[in-house]
Amino acid sequence: MTTADADEGWFYDKDAGHLVRPYAITNGRTGPVRDGFALITLVVTADPRADTSRLTPEPAAILDMCRERPLAVAEIAASMDLPVSVVKVLLDDLAEARLILTRAPVQLAEAPDISLIQAVIEGVRRL
Repeated sequence: MTTADADEGWFYDKDAGHLVRPYAITNGRTGPVRDGFALITLVVTADPRADTSRLTPEPAAILDMCRERPLAVAEIAASMDLPVSVVKVLLDDLAEARLILTRAPVQLAEAPDISLIQAVIEGVRRL
């Protein structure tokens, strides 16, 4: 098979190039085991000197990107041009292997009761 024949096959798109399905990258898994990866969860490589030569390309790329500074899950997905769901599965694997550290977003405090706010406003008006 020549290169020209391969270019006309079902696995090649002129605009996108060679296509690899997301399930091939995640070994068929569709979601992470842990549900701790929000879009703004920060990820950093646990050991900046970690050897990535035995990893597949995508996890190795994540570790390389997160060596210098923490990146959000959304930033990693955008940089790698992968769906967020795929990146979450890869991050789950890296977290399980203790190759990354994550910091979940801080939960926002619940909003105060409207009646409390109205009572404060009325108290201020009386002053």
